[in-house]
Amino acid sequence: MNQLILLLLVTFSFSACTEKEMTKNQKPNIVYILADDLGYGDLSCYGQTKFETPNIDQLAAKGMKFTQHYSGAAVCAPSRSTLMTGQHTGHTPIRGNRELDKEGQIPMIGSALTVAEILKDAGYKTGAFGKWGLGFPGSEGDANNQGFDEFYGYNCQRMAHRYYPPYLRHNQEKEYLEGNDWTNTVTYAPDKIQEATLQFLEDNKDTCFFAYVPLVLPHAELISPNDSILKMFEGKFDEIPYEGLSGSDYGPDMVKSRYCTQKTPFAAFAAMVTRMDIYVGQITAKLEELGIADNTIIMFTSDNGPHAAGGANPAYFNSSAGFRGIKRDLYEGGIRCPFVAVWPNKIKAGSTSDHISAFWDFLPTCAEIVNVKTPGNIDGISFLPELLGQDNQKQHDHLYWEFAHKGGRQAVRMGDWKAVLYGLHKKGELELYNLAEDVAETNNVADKHPDIVAKMKEIMKKDHVDSELFPL
Repeated sequence: MNQLILLLLVTFSFSACTEKEMTKNQKPNIVYILADDLGYGDLSCYGQTKFETPNIDQLAAKGMKFTQHYSGAAVCAPSRSTLMTGQHTGHTPIRGNRELDKEGQIPMIGSALTVAEILKDAGYKTGAFGKWGLGFPGSEGDANNQGFDEFYGYNCQRMAHRYYPPYLRHNQEKEYLEGNDWTNTVTYAPDKIQEATLQFLEDNKDTCFFAYVPLVLPHAELISPNDSILKMFEGKFDEIPYEGLSGSDYGPDMVKSRYCTQKTPFAAFAAMVTRMDIYVGQITAKLEELGIADNTIIMFTSDNGPHAAGGANPAYFNSSAGFRGIKRDLYEGGIRCPFVAVWPNKIKAGSTSDHISAFWDFLPTCAEIVNVKTPGNIDGISFLPELLGQDNQKQHDHLYWEFAHKGGRQAVRMGDWKAVLYGLHKKGELELYNLAEDVAETNNVADKHPDIVAKMKEIMKKDHVDSELFPL
């Protein structure tokens, strides 16, 4: 009898220890939330004063807030391409918003290795919920063909200009939205995408997962359901109504890629950012409810600087936080973005980092987190040591961006030096700024530092690899 009791105790102890070790050794879940066209100054934890973002502020309080994090590009598709591939815009497959005469954009090449594929190979369930923009449905760039087990949302960026579309894509199928027919506006698409995101967390709570959440908010069009969120801001701002163009509004003459008219665009914008913040709060609450918050890394950022479309006014809200430029600019206002990371008991709560990092660092960071080999053809450097407060964080020699549109643009950040070249197609002059002294990029000192200018030009030439689809 005593031997049986002893055997049971040993077995119980072994089982408890094994369960504890499994929990300890389980790979962390990764939730990456990407806002669309949200400026550095559009969060109250980054200085916004006209409205508040309490849930994202809470993330910053629980984790680490970066002050020198950069998006992959100044517009949507290439920024997402750098995030997925770990390559900057001189190397990544998609380098601009190039349209096709079909539902979707130029596809990422099938041979591209994405962070989703790396994590899937490491045993992760992978899901993407929101705006994709890296390949039309069924193409080699489709999310399902780039490592995602599940996709729900807008495949096409033009479709994502409208918040009341007739359908969203669920993997390869169209899921029709109740009451929406390009005339009636009944079902707000971001709410449906949020439901799918929360369901993915629920469905995969017992395994490790990667949830990529590229929100559409607060990209234009500026429109929000007529609910309590919008009513919080109606009458609060000095509005400048947006009249739009012919075909802007829902109805038989609608042009789908345009933005709706909006009598109160400032209230709509504030409501959209607030709704986005509520979504973030719902995600964190769901992780807590499922008991997996402590083993989940949450990252939040934006794909580029603030937009001025559909009646949006970045100057009114100080969306660029004093930086020069907005979306499509390679000045700081177009590419410096908010970035917050939370990992309970790993990342120090309430910490701030001035580590210089960019979207292409996400892939190697994930590879290091799950302990797999980092691909050799990337431009990123893992910032995991920085997150963990370790003193062995590697630094970038420089960061590079290019943008084939707007006459051709290039930019390099090297330490505190920032070079910007506009009008590349017309042999524009390189501008040079010392960000340590002039973060607003108002004092061009190129003529005083010819040696640094020469170095910057050398980097621009070396880091650009020709692309037939996106010639610079």
